[in-house]
Order: sequence, then C-alpha cells, then structure tokens
Amino acid sequence: MKFLQYAYEIQQITLFQEKYLCFPGITLIHIFVPARKVMAGIKIIETPRDAFQCIPHFIPTAKKIEYIHALLQAGFDTVEAGSFVSANAIPQMADTAEVIKGLNYEGSTSRIMVLAANRKGVETALDFGEIDDISYPFSASPVFLQKNIRKAQVESLLETEQCVALCEKRNKRLVVYLTMAFGNPYGDEWSVGTIVDWAATLQQLGVRCIPLSDITGEADAQKITEVFTALNAEFPDIEFGLHLHSEKISALQKVDAAWKAGCRRFDTVLGGHGGCPMTGKELLGNLDTRVLLDFLAGQGVSADLNLPDVPRPAGIFTPG
Repeated sequence: MKFLQYAYEIQQITLFQEKYLCFPGITLIHIFVPARKVMAGIKIIETPRDAFQCIPHFIPTAKKIEYIHALLQAGFDTVEAGSFVSANAIPQMADTAEVIKGLNYEGSTSRIMVLAANRKGVETALDFGEIDDISYPFSASPVFLQKNIRKAQVESLLETEQCVALCEKRNKRLVVYLTMAFGNPYGDEWSVGTIVDWAATLQQLGVRCIPLSDITGEADAQKITEVFTALNAEFPDIEFGLHLHSEKISALQKVDAAWKAGCRRFDTVLGGHGGCPMTGKELLGNLDTRVLLDFLAGQGVSADLNLPDVPRPAGIFTPG
C-alpha cells in the first residue's frame, strides 16, 4: 500500500487527477483519485491600504480600525493596514499611526504590513512593534518610479539596500514590490529578461520577497506565465507574488496563469476597490478577494477564511 499512499501525496491540486505513475519494480500504475482540499501554501494579502488611498472623502480613523480589525479576525496571511507617506501626497493615510495603535490584535495570526515610500517612512514603521512587514515600491519603469516616489532607479536601489539592513536589525521584513513587471504604458524598455535582471539585483541587496505588480493593465496571461516561470526557475529561494489591478472580466484568466506558473502569493481587496493614483492613467481596481476565492475553490483549494463578519466594503468607502 505504500506506493498508493505516495501516489496520493504527489497528486496535483485539482478536483480529480488522473495519473500514470512509475515505481521501482512496477512498470506502470494507472490511478484516478480525488484531490485533497488544502491550502497549498497559498498566501492572501488583503490590502485595505490600497483601497483606502483613492477614496476622496476622509474615512474616519475609528471606521478604518473597525474594518481592519474584522480583516485581522478573518484569517488572511497578511493585512496591509496603512502607509507612512507624505500626508500631502496621500491625505487618506495621515492617520496610519493611530490605526496601528488602535487595532486589537488578540486572536489574530495575520501579519501586519504597512507601505513606506522612502527611508524616513521605513524608520517610522520600525518603531511600531505591531508591524511585521514593510512594503517598499521599486519599478522596472524609470518613468513610473519618478511619478510614484520621485527617485531614479539607482537612488532607489541604494535606499532599498539601506532599508533591508534597517529591517533586519529590527526583526522586520522589507517586501519590495516590483511594479510595471509585465510592461508599462510609458515606452520604457521591458522584457522577461529585464525583469529577471531586476529580481537578481534585488536579491543581491538582500530582498527575499518580491511581489510583481501590474497597476496599469499591461499584463496578460502569456506575459504572466512567462515572467513567473522564468523567475521561479531562476530564484527558488525568493517568494514572488502578484499584485494585480485589472478589469474583473480578465482578472480570472490572469490569476489562472499566475497559479499555473507557480505563484502562491496574491494581493487582494474585498470588492476590488482602489487603484494607484500616481500612474497618470485611469484607475484600475484591485483583484477582488472573492474572485480569487472562487478561483481557488475551482482548484479544490480552501483558503480557510472567515469573511461573514467583515463589514461590506461599500459601507466603508461611502461618506457618513
């Protein structure tokens, strides 16, 4: 029976999997077995920060705390709760320190992440014991990097190296987002090889988690497949993820491509709200959490989230 147990363990995560397996001393075994419902290492990073930042009216701090607390109880791997950036640039995030201090973390296993756009923001985040991860934006597009954080790529890489060292000293992790990872609308050079080269550079600086970001809708299934396949083959010790802004009609196809190419870390927002205000382009919403959950269910994968107690997003993002 040992070979049957082994065959069961290595089956792919689908509803049913037909296999032809070879074992020592046995020519061929044909099996047809049901798949297990498992997490399969899936990490869902819920990013209310990305949703909040585009809301024109100021969301009361107490309302943000209530909403994020519910997300912390839902079982997400990580919740991105805010950002330490210029209040002039993103007024909605001016109360991030109050939000972090006001949250009740009891009973939650979720990591807390905040965004910082420069060393000053990283240093501020480091003073909060509640924070586990600090997301930091880099870009394969020099034009977008200037639009987003007003830095050249060389300058940003120098700061990235400094911030990695600072985070390591304080037992926190710098998560570097590689934006425009699937192309850009600015005419900047892009290829799969370019993205591999940027990933290699970030690895050399000590970065170990690199979500790939498409915030202008440049990605398609083929590009996603090619990029993730190349990166996962070249850098098995790096955790890559997908941060996707997309129309809902094409989001499922893109998620499917990333999943098949080995991606198991996905950023989401309940309701698909949000977008990046720094692109100079029309805002595209984030990957809706429920779109990802529906996809995973189709793969026979349970994300093990408890969402009924999370307030409806529309009630958070409307005035009053």
